[in-house]
Amino acid sequence: MQARAVRRHIRSSPLKMRRVINLVRDRSVPEAVAILDYMPQKVTGVVEKTIRSAVYNLMDQHDERFDEGALKLKEIRADEGPTFQRHQARARGRAAPIRKRTTHLKVVVAVEEEAPEEAAA
Repeated sequence: MQARAVRRHIRSSPLKMRRVINLVRDRSVPEAVAILDYMPQKVTGVVEKTIRSAVYNLMDQHDERFDEGALKLKEIRADEGPTFQRHQARARGRAAPIRKRTTHLKVVVAVEEEAPEEAAA
């Protein structure tokens, strides 16, 4: 069982977002949230909200509560969104471009399957 949450048009660059999500990729949900709580980056709040949204989507889809320790981040991805183009005035009447980048964040949470124990030969 898995569920996803998507957050689009986040006003932060994908590179800044990827620095954060690379630290929590392939971890359990409580471990990922604990790591995000102690990181100073601004985008950690957005990432944590999206992870929690995916967990609640999973509980809502299957009408049951799951132990958060059994949930794992199956996929977390930061893709590039649209870029706002602005210009800043420079010397001699010229203009320099300013690129305000946005990010689309996708989180997939799945119930961690227990590996079957091998039978003794």
